[in-house]
Amino acid sequence: MIIDTHIHLDHDRYDEDLEEVLARAREGGVKKFIIPGADPVTLDKAISIAQRYEDVYFAVGVHPYDMENYTEDIFHKYLGHEKCVAVGECGLDYFRLEGSDEEKDLIKQKQKEVFVAQIRLAREYKKPLIVHVRDASNDSKTVLLENDAGDVGGVLHCFNADEQLLSLAKENFYFGIGGVLTFKNAKKLVNVLPKIPQEKLVIETDGPYLTPTPHRGERNEPLYTNFVAQKIAELLDEDLKNIEEITTKNAQELFHI
Repeated sequence: MIIDTHIHLDHDRYDEDLEEVLARAREGGVKKFIIPGADPVTLDKAISIAQRYEDVYFAVGVHPYDMENYTEDIFHKYLGHEKCVAVGECGLDYFRLEGSDEEKDLIKQKQKEVFVAQIRLAREYKKPLIVHVRDASNDSKTVLLENDAGDVGGVLHCFNADEQLLSLAKENFYFGIGGVLTFKNAKKLVNVLPKIPQEKLVIETDGPYLTPTPHRGERNEPLYTNFVAQKIAELLDEDLKNIEEITTKNAQELFHI
């Protein structure tokens, strides 16, 4: 059994065959699915899917790229929902900053403010965080620690293999491993993987993005978590069934599902 801890089933690339996507995944041993919240604009769609399928859950969050759409009212409206299991994906992303240094600093500050607001809501509702970090490891770690995010813990989604973030395992944070691990250029993540405590590993797709080998170039889907689990088992020299059991147990404990 595998749990896909990060799958954008509300993306329009699943509109025509969502039922078939889920059926293939279930048949392949994927038994539960979590839709992260990236933009309040698509939240109603995510909730509708979660309500339709017993094994699908959702999170409420605002991606740093969509920070202008942040409004606290939406969180209060949905964080008490029985299928809501987390806050996020939220975090910091400095990859595409544009403008002068002063303009970039303002964007970074705004991202931090929205991130902090979501951490506070997670602590208020006692929900784990789904954290997005890109080119912002140091600031992300600082924000998490300074705002006592360890009280609720969470997952570093699509873990970027930055070793300075490994210490967050002691703060009740898990590490989301997806298709990137199977890429030929993933040497950094391959080298860091054995340093992650196994009791802090969870599996994700981030579908429809980051499709693992041997399906690169195609739409990603939950069934392909099997390739991720196989790669983890290979790199850690562990039995595949053991990896599936460990990562499933970890996801169940983190998200209470």
